[in-house]
Amino acid sequence: MSNGVKIAVVGAGSAQFSLALMRDLVLTRSLAGSELTLMDVDQDRLELVGGLARRYAEEADTRLSVRTTLSRTDALRNADFVINTALAGGHRVYEAERALAERHGYYRGLSRLHMQRNLILMLEVVEEMGDVCPDAWLIQASNPVFEGCTLMTRETTQKIVGLCHGYRGYLKVARVLGLDPERISWQAPGFNHCIYLTDFNYEGQSIYPLLDEWIENKAEEYWANTELRYGETDLSRAAIDHYRRVGLLPLGDTTRAFDDGAGPSTWWYHNDMEAKQRWFGSLGGFDSGPGWAQYLEHLEDGMRDIRRAVEDPSRPVSELLPLVPSGEHHIELIESLVTGQERILQVNLPNRGAISGIANDVVVEGKGVVTGGRVQMLQVGSFPDQLYWRIFAPRQVRLEQTLLAFREHDLGLLREILLEDHRTTATAQVDALLEEALQAPGNSSVASWYRFK
Repeated sequence: MSNGVKIAVVGAGSAQFSLALMRDLVLTRSLAGSELTLMDVDQDRLELVGGLARRYAEEADTRLSVRTTLSRTDALRNADFVINTALAGGHRVYEAERALAERHGYYRGLSRLHMQRNLILMLEVVEEMGDVCPDAWLIQASNPVFEGCTLMTRETTQKIVGLCHGYRGYLKVARVLGLDPERISWQAPGFNHCIYLTDFNYEGQSIYPLLDEWIENKAEEYWANTELRYGETDLSRAAIDHYRRVGLLPLGDTTRAFDDGAGPSTWWYHNDMEAKQRWFGSLGGFDSGPGWAQYLEHLEDGMRDIRRAVEDPSRPVSELLPLVPSGEHHIELIESLVTGQERILQVNLPNRGAISGIANDVVVEGKGVVTGGRVQMLQVGSFPDQLYWRIFAPRQVRLEQTLLAFREHDLGLLREILLEDHRTTATAQVDALLEEALQAPGNSSVASWYRFK
């Protein structure tokens, strides 16, 4: 039985993510006959990804159709689902802004500053959806999911859900501890990039005593002998130190960046390269200079593989992308919303009472049930006081500060947020940074959005 739908991907030049979606889509036979529209502003990357996606659909013997467009309006028109994976300006602008911030004394940049471009883009996308596909679901994949989804769900009536795979860190922990993931029950609620294993059980028994034993007897050997890639976070020294401080294990990006995630409770893991190496290994983790360079090289390697595959039609695409599930849940979510198949997935939705102490209109992350054409957060209850007051209450305040500045177009309020950064030593430092940043190439949208009041 076919349940063909129209799926639009905004920012499809993010090649690995787009092709992961394609892989999951061709494996989902209940969505046979669907149309996938790939949209990006980079024509070269778009055509490479589109060409490979079309061949993938043919090889998989599916009735899926694939088309590409440079027009966002064209992609969105009459869509049933929109997946936004776009990074406004791309990595080139992001890296230039990071270098600019470092010149002003902000090691590895300021996410509070660079997120402004994506907030503007997110709002543009969802507002356009209201005009050309008002009944469509928006699945938000690119960051900042926390601020962006909270903003969009407050400003529009569009159906919106955010997805992120950081919670999958529990699988890494299970493997290191020698546990079968299929026999584990878990829950990791919080805010996107700020989640904790509040429940972590193996056959009904808490895994935390096993983790404590591993920390006591095996952690030092693991840190010394394991070749840690740039993505190692879940069992890093930083994650274990944070666990000891707050009583629950953080997952994914929670300890990754000092002006994101758990924020004030993790900045010392990232103060300089020496600190990063101490807490995340010799490479300094995902967000160090070498770690991020490795990540960008990984992306370029993927594009080179795609280009070689496109240029060699004799090579089956399945050699590059085997026909196995990607581990992402975007297509599973779509399938459940279309077919009615009930699933429980990690999602980002307005709280509406799921977590005590968090405002109802703040988007939280946690398990949600997809049923009856809707997605609903499962009840979590309360966080331990130490976790709530040290992590979540301050994080919610910073969210509201950021969105107030954005909603009011108030550069003075944005300036106040940057003044609170622990690396700021003088008002003149922030003023010089803002002056240069707002004149930088690629930041015209932010310069037009903000003004002093």
